[in-house]
Amino acid sequence: MRVLSSPYPLVLAPILMEKVWGGRRLERFGKKLQPGAMIGESWELADLASTSVSGAGGGAARSTIVNGPLAGKTVHDALDAWGASLLGRARRTESGGLPLLIKFLDARENLSVQVHPSPAFASAHPDAHLKTECWIILDAEPGAVIYKGIRAGVDRATLQRHITEGTAVNDLVAVPAVVGECHNLPSGTCHALGAGVLVAEVQTPSDTTFRVYDWGRTGRELHISQALECIEFGPAPDATRLEAGRERGLLVETEFFRVERARTRAEFPGTDAMTALVVLDGKGTLAGPGGSVEVQRGNTALLPAACSAQCVIRPRQDLDLLVVTCEPR
Repeated sequence: MRVLSSPYPLVLAPILMEKVWGGRRLERFGKKLQPGAMIGESWELADLASTSVSGAGGGAARSTIVNGPLAGKTVHDALDAWGASLLGRARRTESGGLPLLIKFLDARENLSVQVHPSPAFASAHPDAHLKTECWIILDAEPGAVIYKGIRAGVDRATLQRHITEGTAVNDLVAVPAVVGECHNLPSGTCHALGAGVLVAEVQTPSDTTFRVYDWGRTGRELHISQALECIEFGPAPDATRLEAGRERGLLVETEFFRVERARTRAEFPGTDAMTALVVLDGKGTLAGPGGSVEVQRGNTALLPAACSAQCVIRPRQDLDLLVVTCEPR
Protein backbone atom coordinates (compact mmCIF):
# COMPACT_ATOMS: atom_id res chain seq x y z
CA MET A 1 0.00 0.00 0.00
CA ARG A 2 1.50 3.33 -1.05
CA VAL A 3 0.95 6.04 1.57
CA LEU A 4 2.52 9.46 1.40
CA SER A 5 1.55 10.60 4.90
CA SER A 6 3.57 10.27 8.06
CA PRO A 7 1.93 8.94 11.24
CA TYR A 8 -0.72 11.23 12.72
CA PRO A 9 -3.58 10.82 15.26
CA LEU A 10 -6.41 8.74 13.79
CA VAL A 11 -10.08 9.29 14.67
CA LEU A 12 -12.11 6.14 14.11
CA ALA A 13 -15.67 5.37 13.02
CA PRO A 14 -17.65 2.98 15.25
CA ILE A 15 -18.80 -0.45 14.11
CA LEU A 16 -22.34 -0.87 15.47
CA MET A 17 -23.76 -4.33 16.17
CA GLU A 18 -27.33 -5.32 16.93
CA LYS A 19 -27.76 -7.78 19.80
CA VAL A 20 -30.80 -9.47 21.32
CA TRP A 21 -29.84 -7.87 24.61
CA GLY A 22 -28.97 -4.43 23.19
CA GLY A 23 -30.64 -1.06 23.68
CA ARG A 24 -30.57 2.59 22.58
CA ARG A 25 -28.36 4.28 25.17
CA LEU A 26 -25.36 4.55 22.85
CA GLU A 27 -27.15 7.48 21.22
CA ARG A 28 -26.01 9.41 24.29
CA PHE A 29 -22.44 8.85 23.07
CA GLY A 30 -23.11 10.25 19.63
CA LYS A 31 -23.76 6.93 17.90
CA LYS A 32 -26.22 7.21 15.00
CA LEU A 33 -28.63 4.33 15.52
CA GLN A 34 -31.13 3.28 12.89
CA PRO A 35 -34.79 3.58 13.98
CA GLY A 36 -35.79 0.55 16.00
CA ALA A 37 -32.28 -0.95 16.04
CA MET A 38 -31.29 -2.45 19.38
CA ILE A 39 -27.54 -1.90 19.47
CA GLY A 40 -25.58 -3.88 22.01
CA GLU A 41 -22.03 -3.16 20.90
CA SER A 42 -20.11 -0.29 19.37
CA TRP A 43 -16.63 -1.45 18.39
CA GLU A 44 -14.47 1.64 18.76
CA LEU A 45 -11.05 0.22 17.85
CA ALA A 46 -10.91 -3.11 16.07
CA ASP A 47 -8.52 -4.87 13.72
CA LEU A 48 -9.67 -8.48 13.40
CA ALA A 49 -9.26 -10.43 10.18
CA SER A 50 -12.05 -12.74 11.34
CA THR A 51 -14.49 -13.03 14.24
CA SER A 52 -16.37 -15.92 15.81
CA VAL A 53 -19.63 -16.80 14.06
CA SER A 54 -21.50 -16.76 17.37
CA GLY A 55 -19.98 -13.42 18.36
CA ALA A 56 -19.66 -10.92 15.51
CA GLY A 57 -20.77 -13.07 12.59
CA GLY A 58 -17.50 -14.58 11.39
CA GLY A 59 -16.29 -11.81 9.08
CA ALA A 60 -13.54 -9.25 9.46
CA ALA A 61 -14.00 -6.28 11.80
CA ARG A 62 -11.65 -3.37 11.14
CA SER A 63 -12.15 0.24 12.19
CA THR A 64 -12.33 2.88 9.48
CA ILE A 65 -10.33 6.13 9.75
CA VAL A 66 -12.39 9.33 9.36
CA ASN A 67 -9.72 12.06 9.27
CA GLY A 68 -6.59 13.06 7.38
CA PRO A 69 -4.85 11.47 4.39
CA LEU A 70 -5.97 7.94 5.36
CA ALA A 71 -9.67 8.84 5.66
CA GLY A 72 -11.72 5.92 4.36
CA LYS A 73 -8.90 3.43 4.95
CA THR A 74 -8.80 1.01 7.89
CA VAL A 75 -6.52 0.88 10.91
CA HIS A 76 -5.02 -2.23 9.34
CA ASP A 77 -4.04 -0.16 6.32
CA ALA A 78 -2.32 2.27 8.70
CA LEU A 79 -0.57 -0.63 10.42
CA ASP A 80 0.70 -1.98 7.11
CA ALA A 81 1.86 1.49 6.07
CA TRP A 82 3.51 2.59 9.31
CA GLY A 83 4.47 -0.66 11.05
CA ALA A 84 6.60 -0.04 14.14
CA SER A 85 5.94 3.70 13.89
CA LEU A 86 2.34 2.89 14.83
CA LEU A 87 2.98 0.01 17.22
CA GLY A 88 6.03 1.23 19.13
CA ARG A 89 6.92 -1.50 21.62
CA ALA A 90 3.63 -3.33 21.05
CA ARG A 91 3.48 -6.32 18.72
CA ARG A 92 1.06 -7.51 16.08
CA THR A 93 -1.28 -10.34 16.97
CA GLU A 94 -0.67 -13.83 15.58
CA SER A 95 -3.02 -12.97 12.71
CA GLY A 96 -1.12 -9.73 11.98
CA GLY A 97 -3.50 -7.20 13.51
CA LEU A 98 -3.40 -4.52 16.17
CA PRO A 99 -3.19 -6.00 19.69
CA LEU A 100 -6.12 -4.06 21.14
CA LEU A 101 -9.93 -4.07 20.95
CA ILE A 102 -12.15 -1.37 22.53
CA LYS A 103 -15.96 -1.35 22.68
CA PHE A 104 -18.98 0.23 24.28
CA LEU A 105 -21.58 -2.30 25.51
CA ASP A 106 -25.22 -1.42 26.25
CA ALA A 107 -26.94 -4.25 28.14
CA ARG A 108 -30.69 -3.59 28.08
CA GLU A 109 -31.07 -7.23 29.12
CA ASN A 110 -28.71 -9.66 30.84
CA LEU A 111 -25.83 -10.81 28.69
CA SER A 112 -25.10 -14.50 28.50
CA VAL A 113 -22.97 -15.96 31.27
CA GLN A 114 -19.68 -16.66 29.52
CA VAL A 115 -15.98 -17.30 29.80
CA HIS A 116 -13.03 -16.74 27.50
CA PRO A 117 -10.24 -19.28 27.00
CA SER A 118 -7.89 -19.88 29.89
CA PRO A 119 -4.14 -19.93 29.17
CA ALA A 120 -4.09 -23.73 29.42
CA PHE A 121 -7.04 -24.13 27.04
CA ALA A 122 -5.60 -21.67 24.54
CA SER A 123 -2.27 -23.52 24.56
CA ALA A 124 -4.02 -26.79 23.73
CA HIS A 125 -6.40 -25.33 21.12
CA PRO A 126 -4.69 -23.14 18.48
CA ASP A 127 -8.03 -21.81 17.22
CA ALA A 128 -8.89 -20.40 20.67
CA HIS A 129 -7.34 -17.15 21.87
CA LEU A 130 -6.91 -15.49 25.25
CA LYS A 131 -9.23 -12.60 25.97
CA THR A 132 -8.33 -10.49 28.97
CA GLU A 133 -10.71 -7.57 29.37
CA CYS A 134 -11.93 -4.91 31.72
CA TRP A 135 -15.23 -3.05 32.09
CA ILE A 136 -15.51 0.62 33.07
CA ILE A 137 -19.08 1.24 34.19
CA LEU A 138 -20.54 4.36 32.56
CA ASP A 139 -24.23 4.02 33.43
CA ALA A 140 -26.31 1.67 35.55
CA GLU A 141 -29.98 1.48 36.41
CA PRO A 142 -30.89 1.27 40.14
CA GLY A 143 -30.20 -2.20 41.49
CA ALA A 144 -28.20 -3.32 38.43
CA VAL A 145 -25.40 -5.83 38.96
CA ILE A 146 -22.58 -7.49 37.09
CA TYR A 147 -21.52 -11.08 37.58
CA LYS A 148 -17.86 -12.01 37.90
CA GLY A 149 -16.15 -15.03 39.36
CA ILE A 150 -17.48 -18.20 41.01
CA ARG A 151 -18.70 -18.24 44.61
CA ALA A 152 -16.50 -19.87 47.21
CA GLY A 153 -17.27 -23.54 47.68
CA VAL A 154 -18.56 -24.14 44.15
CA ASP A 155 -16.51 -26.72 42.26
CA ARG A 156 -16.66 -27.92 38.67
CA ALA A 157 -19.06 -30.80 39.35
CA THR A 158 -21.46 -28.51 41.21
CA LEU A 159 -21.40 -25.88 38.50
CA GLN A 160 -21.94 -28.48 35.79
CA ARG A 161 -24.98 -29.84 37.63
CA HIS A 162 -26.42 -26.36 38.07
CA ILE A 163 -25.87 -25.56 34.40
CA THR A 164 -27.97 -28.62 33.54
CA GLU A 165 -30.63 -27.53 36.03
CA GLY A 166 -30.64 -23.93 34.74
CA THR A 167 -29.55 -22.45 38.09
CA ALA A 168 -25.88 -21.75 37.36
CA VAL A 169 -26.30 -18.00 37.76
CA ASN A 170 -26.66 -18.58 41.50
CA ASP A 171 -23.08 -19.85 41.53
CA LEU A 172 -21.73 -16.53 40.28
CA VAL A 173 -20.64 -13.59 42.43
CA ALA A 174 -23.10 -10.72 41.84
CA VAL A 175 -21.53 -7.28 42.34
CA PRO A 176 -23.46 -3.97 42.37
CA ALA A 177 -22.85 -1.98 39.18
CA VAL A 178 -21.38 1.30 40.43
CA VAL A 179 -20.75 4.07 37.90
CA GLY A 180 -17.04 4.87 37.72
CA GLU A 181 -15.77 1.49 38.84
CA CYS A 182 -13.46 -0.63 36.70
CA HIS A 183 -13.63 -4.42 36.78
CA ASN A 184 -10.65 -6.45 35.58
CA LEU A 185 -11.67 -9.80 34.03
CA PRO A 186 -8.63 -11.95 33.21
CA SER A 187 -9.08 -14.75 30.70
CA GLY A 188 -10.80 -17.68 32.42
CA THR A 189 -13.08 -15.47 34.57
CA CYS A 190 -16.75 -16.49 34.33
CA HIS A 191 -18.75 -13.28 33.91
CA ALA A 192 -21.84 -11.51 32.61
CA LEU A 193 -23.14 -7.96 32.33
CA GLY A 194 -26.44 -7.58 34.12
CA ALA A 195 -29.46 -5.81 32.67
CA GLY A 196 -29.33 -2.01 32.79
CA VAL A 197 -25.54 -1.63 32.65
CA LEU A 198 -23.54 0.32 30.06
CA VAL A 199 -19.76 -0.06 29.98
CA ALA A 200 -16.63 0.76 28.07
CA GLU A 201 -14.71 -2.46 27.46
CA VAL A 202 -10.97 -2.70 26.83
CA GLN A 203 -9.61 -6.10 25.84
CA THR A 204 -7.17 -8.18 23.91
CA PRO A 205 -8.39 -8.67 20.33
CA SER A 206 -10.08 -12.04 20.50
CA ASP A 207 -13.71 -12.85 19.85
CA THR A 208 -13.52 -16.37 21.31
CA THR A 209 -16.37 -16.70 23.79
CA PHE A 210 -17.89 -19.78 25.42
CA ARG A 211 -21.48 -19.35 26.61
CA VAL A 212 -22.43 -21.12 29.83
CA TYR A 213 -26.00 -19.90 30.33
CA ASP A 214 -28.28 -17.61 28.31
CA TRP A 215 -31.18 -16.79 30.61
CA GLY A 216 -33.63 -19.08 28.82
CA ARG A 217 -33.10 -17.57 25.37
CA THR A 218 -33.31 -20.03 22.51
CA GLY A 219 -31.50 -20.20 19.20
CA ARG A 220 -28.02 -19.28 20.47
CA GLU A 221 -25.33 -21.92 20.90
CA LEU A 222 -23.97 -22.84 24.33
CA HIS A 223 -20.43 -24.13 24.78
CA ILE A 224 -20.65 -25.88 28.13
CA SER A 225 -17.86 -28.46 27.79
CA GLN A 226 -15.36 -25.85 26.57
CA ALA A 227 -16.42 -23.39 29.26
CA LEU A 228 -15.95 -25.89 32.05
CA GLU A 229 -12.40 -26.52 30.82
CA CYS A 230 -11.64 -22.79 30.95
CA ILE A 231 -13.30 -21.47 34.11
CA GLU A 232 -11.01 -20.37 36.91
CA PHE A 233 -12.86 -21.20 40.11
CA GLY A 234 -12.69 -18.47 42.71
CA PRO A 235 -13.14 -14.70 43.02
CA ALA A 236 -12.27 -12.14 40.37
CA PRO A 237 -10.04 -9.11 41.10
CA ASP A 238 -11.57 -6.29 43.15
CA ALA A 239 -12.93 -3.20 41.40
CA THR A 240 -10.87 -0.01 41.10
CA ARG A 241 -11.77 3.60 40.35
CA LEU A 242 -10.22 7.03 39.97
CA GLU A 243 -9.72 8.41 43.44
CA ALA A 244 -11.81 11.43 44.42
CA GLY A 245 -10.01 14.69 43.74
CA ARG A 246 -7.47 13.18 41.36
CA GLU A 247 -7.33 14.27 37.73
CA ARG A 248 -5.61 11.13 36.46
CA GLY A 249 -5.08 7.66 37.81
CA LEU A 250 -4.50 4.01 36.94
CA LEU A 251 -7.58 1.76 36.66
CA VAL A 252 -5.97 -1.50 35.57
CA GLU A 253 -2.66 -2.78 34.27
CA THR A 254 -2.36 -6.18 32.63
CA GLU A 255 0.47 -7.82 30.70
CA PHE A 256 -1.28 -6.62 27.53
CA PHE A 257 -2.48 -3.06 28.19
CA ARG A 258 -2.74 -0.26 30.74
CA VAL A 259 -5.95 1.74 31.31
CA GLU A 260 -6.01 5.14 33.01
CA ARG A 261 -8.82 7.61 33.52
CA ALA A 262 -8.17 11.32 33.17
CA ARG A 263 -10.45 14.26 33.96
CA THR A 264 -8.93 17.49 32.85
CA ARG A 265 -9.63 21.12 32.06
CA ALA A 266 -6.12 21.66 30.78
CA GLU A 267 -4.14 20.54 27.78
CA PHE A 268 -3.64 16.79 27.91
CA PRO A 269 -0.31 15.46 26.53
CA GLY A 270 0.28 12.16 24.78
CA THR A 271 2.79 9.47 25.70
CA ASP A 272 5.57 7.73 23.77
CA ALA A 273 3.61 4.49 23.21
CA MET A 274 0.72 3.51 20.96
CA THR A 275 -2.25 4.97 22.80
CA ALA A 276 -6.02 4.97 22.36
CA LEU A 277 -8.06 7.87 23.73
CA VAL A 278 -11.76 7.28 24.41
CA VAL A 279 -13.70 10.49 25.06
CA LEU A 280 -16.30 9.71 27.73
CA ASP A 281 -17.44 13.31 28.11
CA GLY A 282 -16.61 16.82 26.93
CA LYS A 283 -15.17 18.25 23.74
CA GLY A 284 -11.72 19.20 22.58
CA THR A 285 -9.26 19.68 19.75
CA LEU A 286 -6.83 16.82 19.18
CA ALA A 287 -3.67 18.31 17.74
CA GLY A 288 -0.64 16.51 16.40
CA PRO A 289 1.47 16.02 13.28
CA GLY A 290 -0.65 16.69 10.23
CA GLY A 291 -3.02 19.17 11.87
CA SER A 292 -5.96 19.18 14.28
CA VAL A 293 -9.32 17.45 14.51
CA GLU A 294 -12.31 18.01 16.79
CA VAL A 295 -13.26 15.19 19.17
CA GLN A 296 -16.20 14.88 21.52
CA ARG A 297 -18.11 12.47 23.73
CA GLY A 298 -18.14 9.02 22.16
CA ASN A 299 -15.13 9.52 19.88
CA THR A 300 -12.12 7.22 19.94
CA ALA A 301 -8.71 8.18 18.57
CA LEU A 302 -5.56 6.13 18.05
CA LEU A 303 -2.22 7.85 18.58
CA PRO A 304 0.70 6.16 16.77
CA ALA A 305 3.72 5.58 18.97
CA ALA A 306 5.98 7.63 16.69
CA CYS A 307 3.98 10.81 17.25
CA SER A 308 1.92 10.26 20.41
CA ALA A 309 4.29 12.35 22.53
CA GLN A 310 3.62 15.27 20.18
CA CYS A 311 -0.17 14.96 20.47
CA VAL A 312 -2.32 17.03 22.81
CA ILE A 313 -6.03 17.52 23.42
CA ARG A 314 -7.01 21.11 24.11
CA PRO A 315 -10.35 21.07 25.96
CA ARG A 316 -13.31 23.13 24.83
CA GLN A 317 -15.37 21.56 27.60
CA ASP A 318 -14.10 19.62 30.62
CA LEU A 319 -12.80 16.28 29.35
CA ASP A 320 -13.28 12.81 30.76
CA LEU A 321 -10.99 10.33 29.00
CA LEU A 322 -9.91 6.73 29.03
CA VAL A 323 -6.22 6.53 28.17
CA VAL A 324 -5.34 3.05 26.95
CA THR A 325 -1.64 2.37 26.46
CA CYS A 326 -0.66 -0.73 24.54
CA GLU A 327 2.80 -1.57 25.78
CA PRO A 328 3.17 -5.24 26.75
CA ARG A 329 5.23 -6.04 29.82
